[in-house]
Amino acid sequence: MVNLSGVGVWSMQLRYGDPGESAEAAAELEELGYSALWVPDVGGPVFDSVGHLLDATRTVTVATGILNLWMHTPEDTAKGFASLTAAHGDRFLMGIGVSHAPLVDQAGPGTYRRPLTAMETFLDGLDAADPPVPADRRVLAALGPKMLGLAARRSAGVHPYLVTPDHTRAARAALGDDALVLPEQTVILCADREEAHAIGRPWLQGYLGMANYANNLVRLGFSPEEVASASDRVLDAMIAWGDEAAVLRRIDEHRAAGADHVAVQVLTADGKAFPREEWRRLAAALR
Repeated sequence: MVNLSGVGVWSMQLRYGDPGESAEAAAELEELGYSALWVPDVGGPVFDSVGHLLDATRTVTVATGILNLWMHTPEDTAKGFASLTAAHGDRFLMGIGVSHAPLVDQAGPGTYRRPLTAMETFLDGLDAADPPVPADRRVLAALGPKMLGLAARRSAGVHPYLVTPDHTRAARAALGDDALVLPEQTVILCADREEAHAIGRPWLQGYLGMANYANNLVRLGFSPEEVASASDRVLDAMIAWGDEAAVLRRIDEHRAAGADHVAVQVLTADGKAFPREEWRRLAAALR
């Protein structure tokens, strides 16, 4: 099993931003002490992107958060994994997820169905590949009890996205002491509540329109009305905003709830820009 601790960076920009700046930023993030770089998979050659970041760094783990199983065959996924590990050793952690129906069905209506079965079938394919993707080199994007249970049986752990420390606690209880619990935590370095909410609410509303996330928040105790409106209470629970101390408090809450590692996603007013100054500020606070 990969030994992943500390704090990492989850970044859309590292995957889809300018390749030159992506490589430069990855090298700096490694120097700043972040232990992992997490990238999403919403289209395009994901293994090329992971390889690009591995080439730019020396020791940091690069992880998919997550590899969208509808966009890849198990056979090609296993080949990509084998190629990257042959070139870079055990620095690639494969996060796998079922994504969301509105996104997946854009390519073909009706593609997204029976997500738990689809995940089981995909894992069967990874196990049967030559060479296989070892269970201890993959984690699942798991929110609900059934996917958490599958992760406990067939992977090294979980990488839950858009969750609270309460979910981290539930994930740890479901997986036991030996599995990896690696939540994502979105943050905004902004002391003004109105500004932080102006940055965070449109971003959050985009996610809460997806049933997987909305249902998970209802399980965590929020009302459907609060979730549908991305209320202040929901926003403050999902996004850690304020100064560095406020962000560190939320990271510590995840750790106290059982997280091995927290992947921090920084939001700014410019969603396309690399938040390099914010990454530097957080790294200094973490030290």
